[in-house]
Amino acid sequence: MTVDTGINSRKVWLTVEFVALFFGLTGLYAVLLRGVGPLPFLLVITVGIVIYLRRTGFDRQCFWRADALRPALPGILALWAVSAVALAAAVALLRPDFLFDLPRERPLIWVLVLVFYPLVSVYPQELLFRAFLFHRYAPVFGDGPRMIAASATAFGVAHFVVGNWISVLLSAAAGVLFAIRYQRTRSLLTTSVEHALYGILVFTVGLGDFFYHGAAVS
Repeated sequence: MTVDTGINSRKVWLTVEFVALFFGLTGLYAVLLRGVGPLPFLLVITVGIVIYLRRTGFDRQCFWRADALRPALPGILALWAVSAVALAAAVALLRPDFLFDLPRERPLIWVLVLVFYPLVSVYPQELLFRAFLFHRYAPVFGDGPRMIAASATAFGVAHFVVGNWISVLLSAAAGVLFAIRYQRTRSLLTTSVEHALYGILVFTVGLGDFFYHGAAVS
């Protein structure tokens, strides 16, 4: 087997693996485990990802890299503020009864979301869809637009387990933003902060039912 043949074979294998992991397993989960919360599975996967990354030459500074957050923060906050106004206006226009329903009607749950969502959901997702995906599948997608598209698509499709297409489309759009941020900063802290801001925004303005897995059981 020549070197080129070996490289091509590895690319084919990684492509098949990528499709199976990020699309096949998501489809099976949506069909076979409908109504079962994904968080325990995500946390188990997180442990496996950390072990894998630490053993395969991953730059461990990327797990945090706090110095990348400060220069990125003004741009993150400016775009988030525009998005917040746009989403709040859309909810006020299209489903006014839901506007700020979580902080209004269940303030304790809202506070718990503010505290625990970034820790137990956001950072594990960033490990999977940014750190692991960028590291594992670079031979297939490179480190440019194709990788960003692959990361965003996988991130969007993963939200199909919630049971609606709005979450898939909004997540895919957000996935482009998070993938670009990770590409530029190589900082999971930075992408997690940005991800958490948008996630909290969604639950605050009245779109949480599109992203809460329990809504898929109805």
